[in-house]
Amino acid sequence: MTAILDLSEHQIQCAVVDYCALKGIPVFAIPNGGDRHVAVAVKLKKEGVKSGVPDLFVPIVNSKYGGLFIEMKKPKGKLSDVQKFWLNLLEDQGYRVKVCYGVDEAIRWIDDYCGIA
Repeated sequence: MTAILDLSEHQIQCAVVDYCALKGIPVFAIPNGGDRHVAVAVKLKKEGVKSGVPDLFVPIVNSKYGGLFIEMKKPKGKLSDVQKFWLNLLEDQGYRVKVCYGVDEAIRWIDDYCGIA
């Protein structure tokens, strides 16, 4: 059995997306990272994909924010400078922005943001 600390960022993000699907919470991924064939990477860059943009977006407006961006990290994961840039820019534009180190933390922030007790 895989220990929670051994989960990849991909597995963590999939679990969060599955949770949102079960709860009926709209969420979508932003395909801004990962290993790709160079031709695919060039095509995506031309389409506007930007390095450092958070991994997930919950497109729900609440009384304070225009939506929730989540950057998923493994426990002990580190933010890059370009990730910090995007997180700050998005927060300055009125979005709720969180860095979540694991499934449980992401679920807590999503539930809090959506007003789920």
